[in-house]
This record gives sequence, structure tokens and C-alpha cells, in this order.
Amino acid sequence: MLPQQFRSFKIFLHRRFSTEGYLGRHLTIGVLWLVAASWLFASIAESVGAAHTTDTIALADMQLAHWLHSHATPWLTRCMLIVTNLHGTIAIVSYVVLMGIFLIRKKDWYWLATLLATVPGGMLLNVCMKQVFQRARPVFDQPLLTLSTYSFPSGHTAATTLLYGTLAAYLISRLTLWRWRTAIVIVTAAAAMVALVGFSRMYLGVHYLSDVLAATVEGIAWLALCLTVATSWRKHRAGLSITGHASVSRE
Repeated sequence: MLPQQFRSFKIFLHRRFSTEGYLGRHLTIGVLWLVAASWLFASIAESVGAAHTTDTIALADMQLAHWLHSHATPWLTRCMLIVTNLHGTIAIVSYVVLMGIFLIRKKDWYWLATLLATVPGGMLLNVCMKQVFQRARPVFDQPLLTLSTYSFPSGHTAATTLLYGTLAAYLISRLTLWRWRTAIVIVTAAAAMVALVGFSRMYLGVHYLSDVLAATVEGIAWLALCLTVATSWRKHRAGLSITGHASVSRE
């Protein structure tokens, strides 16, 4: 009985981490990323929702916000305004349109659908999250930037995570030479851009640290979901195509 259970478990693991089929390794990795990121978001959201002035996350948010505001300099403020403006809603939508046009010219319909579901869909999800939590933005006597919308989670950070995450996934899928080394460089560059945009929002005093962290993991969760579904669908369609060709050949 026990050897049979081990054999069944071995078969289960083989299927979950196989590179073949539409329910293989990509699905397992995608689900793990989705679960981990969702759990982190829920943990941060719960802490923010229940935060009092003596809670650790509330103290960290306030202390960092006031420290950054007190150390602001004119030249750094100008730089951060440029960074944040280059990743606002209009800018992100423009980048999506340009990337969409590129994919249309390539006739890459799967990646076009993935792009549209991931970035605009994730941005809409972020708007919904803001309405759910309705957290007020940081307040200063002499603010560097003033906004009237809600703070949690950061829309700029979420959109940047989705955009650069999708772009990184697309570029990695097209790699043929030096795959892993180049992939590490691409992922590092994407993470650096997300960190830079997140920092710009905190520096300008329109978001807390927890807003940025929550937006990042929210973006990762949505990105993992969209990429996993898209990859599974592509593999499923490819499998059906192969099966169909095999049937025709036998006939």
C-alpha cells in the first residue's frame, strides 16, 4: 500500500514540474507566486486596516514619511517628480498602447491579450482596492505634492510592477542565448524600476511604505495570475493543435 502511495505521489510531482503539458511546471510556479504574493498583501492590508499609532507598521510608515520629508532637497525633488510623472496613469497607458501596436505588428495575439489583461486589468483592480480601504494620504505642513485620492495601495507602484513585469516576461520568453544570465539582468532591471517609482512616491509624500509594499505584491499576484492563465491557455491550444494534426495524419 505504501509503495503505491509513493508512486502516486511521484507521478503527481512529475506532472506538476514537467515542462510538457498545460498543467505542468509553469502552473505550479505561477500558483506558488500567486499564493505567496496574495498572502503578503493580505497581511499588509490587515495590519494597515487595524493600525493604531502604537503599531509597528504605523510607526514605520510615519517615521519614514517624516524622515524623507525632512531630508528633501530641490534637485532630488525635481528628479523624483520626473520619475513619478513618467509612470503616471497616462504614461503607463501610452506605454501599453505602444507595446500593443508592436505586438499587433508581430501578430502575437496571445501576448497582446496577456498585456491588456495584466496592465489595464491590474490598474482597475488597484482602483477597486483603494475604494475598499480608503486610506488617507500622508499630511505635511509644507507638502511637496498634494493629491486628493486614496493612498492604499500605491497606483503608480502597482502599474509599474505590472508593466515592467509583463515586459520582462515577454523578453525572457524570446531569449535563445545566455538565457539565465540575461533573464537575471532583465528581472533585476524591472525590479529596480519598480523600487525607484515606489521610492519616488514615498519621497514626494503621497504614499507610505506599506502602500508601496502592498502595491508591489498586489501587482506580482495579478501578474502571476495573468501569466499563468495565458501560458496554460497557449500550451493547451498547442496540445490541441498537435493532437488534431496527429489525427489527420492517421486518417
